Amino acid sequence: MKSWLTAALDYVPRWIDYQMRLSEQPGCSISIAHRGKVVLEQAFGYASLASGEALTPRHRLRVASHSKTFTAAGIMKLREADKVRLDDPVGRYVDGLHPKIARATVGQLLSHSAGIIRDGLDAGQWQDRRPYLDEAELRAALTEAPIIPASTRFKYSNHGFGLLGLVIEAVTGMPYRDWIRRTIVVPSKLAETEPDMPLPDGAMMGRGHSGKLPLGRRLVVPGTNDTRALSAATGFVSTASDLVRFFASLDPAARRSVLSPESRREMIRRQWSDAHSSIARHYGLGVILGSIGDWEWFGHSGGFQSCISRTTVIPGKDLAVSILTNAVDGYAHPWSDGVLQILRGYESRGAPTSRTQDWRGRWWTLWGPIDLVPMKDHVLLCAPGLMNPLMDAGEIAVTGEDTGTIRLAGGFANHGEQAKLVRGGDGKVVEIVLGGNRLVPEAAIAAELEGRYGKNV
Repeated sequence: MKSWLTAALDYVPRWIDYQMRLSEQPGCSISIAHRGKVVLEQAFGYASLASGEALTPRHRLRVASHSKTFTAAGIMKLREADKVRLDDPVGRYVDGLHPKIARATVGQLLSHSAGIIRDGLDAGQWQDRRPYLDEAELRAALTEAPIIPASTRFKYSNHGFGLLGLVIEAVTGMPYRDWIRRTIVVPSKLAETEPDMPLPDGAMMGRGHSGKLPLGRRLVVPGTNDTRALSAATGFVSTASDLVRFFASLDPAARRSVLSPESRREMIRRQWSDAHSSIARHYGLGVILGSIGDWEWFGHSGGFQSCISRTTVIPGKDLAVSILTNAVDGYAHPWSDGVLQILRGYESRGAPTSRTQDWRGRWWTLWGPIDLVPMKDHVLLCAPGLMNPLMDAGEIAVTGEDTGTIRLAGGFANHGEQAKLVRGGDGKVVEIVLGGNRLVPEAAIAAELEGRYGKNV
């Protein structure tokens, strides 16, 4: 493994741990894969606030719309076997549809451009107010006309992917869950993934949680719903490590995959942009596409009524990142972006050298923490409370064993001033000096604040 990646994998969990404490999220599970192999997996917080059970990487969580990528992979597998074509009208496989929906193509369903209603006229399943649709209810909804004409814009539709599940059943003669497990999940060696509930006996399940508002406290949301006819859109249950392995296998350069390189390239080709969004995003065939700086990624996200999740793959860098959170307001999206920024920063700047390696750690003042993050011949001054800790980070140029100069900082900061390591009798760094400010370990600032202000409580 490259030295810069080793260094990044040391900082990523320390940043996530601080974000967890700051945000008071219930739990988070993260996994990072390099060349299809898991190189980091770690969990933070609780599987359930009610029981106090610690979340582990083995706890499975609802990953919701990640299901769409599995379904898309299944369709592409059938395409490779000449059983389905992307330009086939869906009415060729499923009867009883509204004539306009029947004319929509398999490719339009995969790219969310068939114009079909998102969640039906009663979307209460997403609020836990009703069960998910069974097949009869889904088919009844699909007798109604599309909301807009096909191929006019990107319009996300869970009903559309439920329809793709019916296509798979019609072509294979098997229930969707059985076929997708046998054809995609098992050959991908995903031992912790199921297409829907219930889980096998003995499997560990993390519970979801509501937001803190309006009650001022979080409540456990069981998240054990069987999504029935919408399994192909939102049913999957998995772990972060299984997801990074599967999504990494969809990289066209991956050595092992259930799909051919041609199918993988077709899946990640941009079909539509998300026109009404301040963030540049695109959709392929069952995958979302975006970018962080000069890194382009593909993957998917998931939002159940108890969990938020996101998985991203960086083609050409052999990297995949998956973050699962178990609250309806989970920070999987910004944390995913933050992790990619950390990885990108280390990849471009390099691992610390012997000259900079002692300039590390989290140091505190009354105003909060600063992370010293050494990268090659300089040290970044990162704010762990930011969603991108490298954003506008200052830089220290190390000039001696324990001395440096703040060579880069904002105009309101300490640009050009001194930086210094202060060591104890055992030679270990006990505090740092930035400009005229002393920064100390967390325990020391906690004692200082308690001594100064505790009597005022």
